[in-house]
Amino acid sequence: MTIREATDQSTWDTFLRVQPWKPFLQSWTMGEVYRDIGQEPVRLIAEENGAVTGICFGHIVPAKRGKHLSIPYGPVISGKLQAESFKHTFDSLLNELKRLAKERSCSFIRMSPFWPSSPPPSQPQPQPSAAISSPLHLLAEHVWYLPLVTPDPWQLTANRLPARTERVRSGGSLIARTEAELLSAMRKTTRNLIRRAERDGVTVEASSDPNRDLGVFLTLHNETRLRHGFTPYTDALFATQIRHFCARSEASLYLARFQGEVIAASIHMHFAGETSYHHGASTGKFSKIPASYLLQWTAIQDARRRGDHIYNFWGIAPPSLNPNPNPNPHPFAGVSLFKTGFGGELLNLQHCFDIPLSPKYWLTYVFEALRRWRRGF
Repeated sequence: MTIREATDQSTWDTFLRVQPWKPFLQSWTMGEVYRDIGQEPVRLIAEENGAVTGICFGHIVPAKRGKHLSIPYGPVISGKLQAESFKHTFDSLLNELKRLAKERSCSFIRMSPFWPSSPPPSQPQPQPSAAISSPLHLLAEHVWYLPLVTPDPWQLTANRLPARTERVRSGGSLIARTEAELLSAMRKTTRNLIRRAERDGVTVEASSDPNRDLGVFLTLHNETRLRHGFTPYTDALFATQIRHFCARSEASLYLARFQGEVIAASIHMHFAGETSYHHGASTGKFSKIPASYLLQWTAIQDARRRGDHIYNFWGIAPPSLNPNPNPNPHPFAGVSLFKTGFGGELLNLQHCFDIPLSPKYWLTYVFEALRRWRRGF
């Protein structure tokens, strides 16, 4: 097996698009986003006998608490491999990641793979012996998603039966769910709020020029941040992400208007047959107008018309805490109620882990453990 730095976008994205799990955060374009905001991308590709067996994208994070190599939803390893080959590919990639991270003076590697928390016995997901459970999550680890076709393609993936194999076995095909079926699977309250938004005169459209309209989103997002007290992505990351992904028709900016004013907005990513609700924002001025419900329904309808198989709402609160009866609910409790109302399924992912590379890591560990406790996670 050989591990080398990747140089070709076509080879990279072609491999990613046919895998059981294909998170856009591992796409080539995401590496260019991080490069433009000053975080060096690291792209490794594993090959055996001339065939690609795995890829891994990471970026160097120059954080005050400790410079580190972050691996968002990676590595991505071929779903065709048996357990032994899967582990060999993973170990080979990890060894090279360690070498590159040390070369760049990183104190640790943080890896958050897009792997089910309960994989089938036939293909267990490896974890290095030196790994330590991260004190904080890097990305969503309890993913709420809406299948837009039947049978559920992610359910097939979780069982290690790729959709194309299942079609051959059953003699059938993936069938798009109708809008009526999607509506009927929603919580009654969610359906009513969608209809109410329409009656109230809310209109939703995908921006024809997201780069031009991004400022509207950023204004609403800043208001949302102040209202809920979360740590946001930077405006530079939003702008760079929109610029790069929209140039490839892989992102949309939705705007919901009421009485001529934009009162909610969202950024959605489109990659390899999946639409992801990535960022959302709204104003508190019209808090009783359910614009966000109609906005989501519009994005779901558009994803269905594109022929997407999955609508990914991203993170919700851990199932054991949702709903949480305690007086101090999980920070994701409110958004979880909103997302699950549209119907769908839960995919639990493995918790991210850290690989310490220097004693400096433990300062980060203590700081983040305290931060997790303060934030209520």
